[in-house]
Amino acid sequence: MIYTTLLNIAVFQGIVLGFIFLKSSFFNSNSNKFLAYLLFTLSIILLNHVFEVEDAFTAYPFLRIISHIEWTFLLPAFLFLFIINRIDENVKRKQRSYLCFIPFFYSAALTIAQDLDRIAGFYTIPDSAIGLINVLGLIHLVLAVTFIPFLSIYCYFMIRHLKNSEERKWIIIFLTIITTLLFAFLITALAGLFFQYETSPTMNILALSTTIITHWTAYIGIYKYKLSKHKDAIDDFLNKDLAFSYSNLPILENNKSEEIKESITADNIYFQKLELLCKEQHIYTDSTLDREKVAEKLGISPGYVSQIVNTITGDNFANYINNYRVEAVKEMISNSEYENYNLLTMGLESGFTSKTTFYKAFKKVTGQTPNEYKNTNK
Repeated sequence: MIYTTLLNIAVFQGIVLGFIFLKSSFFNSNSNKFLAYLLFTLSIILLNHVFEVEDAFTAYPFLRIISHIEWTFLLPAFLFLFIINRIDENVKRKQRSYLCFIPFFYSAALTIAQDLDRIAGFYTIPDSAIGLINVLGLIHLVLAVTFIPFLSIYCYFMIRHLKNSEERKWIIIFLTIITTLLFAFLITALAGLFFQYETSPTMNILALSTTIITHWTAYIGIYKYKLSKHKDAIDDFLNKDLAFSYSNLPILENNKSEEIKESITADNIYFQKLELLCKEQHIYTDSTLDREKVAEKLGISPGYVSQIVNTITGDNFANYINNYRVEAVKEMISNSEYENYNLLTMGLESGFTSKTTFYKAFKKVTGQTPNEYKNTNK
């Protein structure tokens, strides 16, 4: 059957992709391991659906114990942990991550306790406990209709802490796809529970839609944005002092008056502070950096920032900052540890806002594109 074949392919792909994220040194990171767990969870959900379609529970009734566990509780939990492990450490520490798993463990304990009676026959729940079981079941239902929507929506608030705009864009798409499927699943399950709605056709569509997540994650993760430790490694590299510095350059001839040249030299205190901001605080990695932000840090006017930079370097402020960014990329290219790293990722993490601005600035400084420079410096 074509339908179950597609589901089985997605199950296999999800498991393989999950292990790649966990075991490969190229992809392994604190954030990606939760993406791997999310893919494993999706694979379990799809596999249970395949068992349902193929009527495997008749021949193997004990499989129902696994099937009855609400694995969907794990999806928003792993998605949330995947996101917060990509944001600022201070924000991450404020989140009580362990709370994400309470609904799942409660649900699993309740369903397993009931199935050990109904399916395994290990014991018999007395009639006197039926009332308590019903109350616990009601709590389970309340958790489903509150926890899943709440944590899914809360993830959107966490995304705003992501620094990289390209990363934020695809994670929003990823989150939206999963959230839409979760809400559709929840609405379908509630309709079946309260209105005796036949859920099988809708669940079949949702299961097929879930396979798209696995395929899309494989494409985005491996072939496009590379959900790897590139970003963390590049961030670590950029936190090191660069050998490049404008303070060693001579004052270039320009149209400024002799008086300005004499008063603004390479040992100008504000220029020295600017150099320190670039070399030690790495302000150039901020893609929104402008004269106003630098002026505020130095306690001078934006116009004076431009005057200092132009007089000492013979260049404008934007090119001055871009030179630091280009130099950061050049040093990474020259470092054998970054030989297989994505050049665009290097550029974006160094402060460039897009591929176009990165390539244009790099060629202006070096006379070559990043790829050409890399090939000639192997």
